[in-house]
Amino acid sequence: MKLVFAGTPEVAVPALDALLASGRHEVAAVVTRPDAPAGRGRRLVASPVAERAEEAGIEVLKPAKPKDPEFLERLREIGPDCCPVVAYGALLPRVALDVPAQGWVNLHFSLLPAWRGAAPVQHAIMAGDEITGASTFLIEEGLDSGPVYGTVTEEIRATDTSGDLLTRLAFAGAGLLVATMDGIEDGTLKAVPQPADGISLAPKVNVEDAHLDFGAPALRVDRMVRGCTPAPGAWTTFRGERLKLIQVAPVPDRTDLAPGQIAAGKNNVHVGTGSYGVELLWVQAQGKKPMRAADWARGVRIVEGERLGG
Repeated sequence: MKLVFAGTPEVAVPALDALLASGRHEVAAVVTRPDAPAGRGRRLVASPVAERAEEAGIEVLKPAKPKDPEFLERLREIGPDCCPVVAYGALLPRVALDVPAQGWVNLHFSLLPAWRGAAPVQHAIMAGDEITGASTFLIEEGLDSGPVYGTVTEEIRATDTSGDLLTRLAFAGAGLLVATMDGIEDGTLKAVPQPADGISLAPKVNVEDAHLDFGAPALRVDRMVRGCTPAPGAWTTFRGERLKLIQVAPVPDRTDLAPGQIAAGKNNVHVGTGSYGVELLWVQAQGKKPMRAADWARGVRIVEGERLGG
């Protein structure tokens, strides 16, 4: 089939690479978000998908909105059979959805109908799910509600951050997306409506959502830290300044600390929660680089009885 691939961040690049390497389909163009300011100089930078497409010599389309007349005209000129999508980052209007004969097919990083929305991997970890996966589905105007072509499953490991898990899903999902394109082309694959039961939502996780509550159980604190790493970053406060927690580990036999209370040993830092303690492994103080928590504690000279979170 002739394809127009839509995607923006690094997590979409493995799927683009897999389609380019498949040898069966032609990626005629790529649609991605416009260049965005980045770094200290705030200079405009192309998306990872745009950079990869340019390396491969593929036409790159960067509409401000996918309803822009110039973009729609060019899309019709290209005449794709299907438009595979991975983390494009913009809502597609009906006028765009109607262009390819086989529609737009999204690779979504959950087992639909679980975790519909912008942050399925983060929410799966924060909720304590043991299994997740990826799904390919036909995009409709609803939120991730279209019929599903196929799925792959992935175990959530005890130490997985959202970054770890998303990386694995990006590569597993890339194979699923290619197989879905193959099945659509040869007519062996039909989309199946999602069940009405089991729907859960995964809205974007913002900075305020990542504010830790040490009154919660230790497992909840650990899942919050892992789910919010690398972005937006789980955080608390210490002496009135923000402190980001990058990695923690539950310590079930540490039951003597009040929620948020810090106990700094020679080589470890424990904090109380609503159940038992957690060990801080890596932290990042405001304006500083990430560091081992024990080094941070020695630098700030923890006073007995001090707490995280105020």
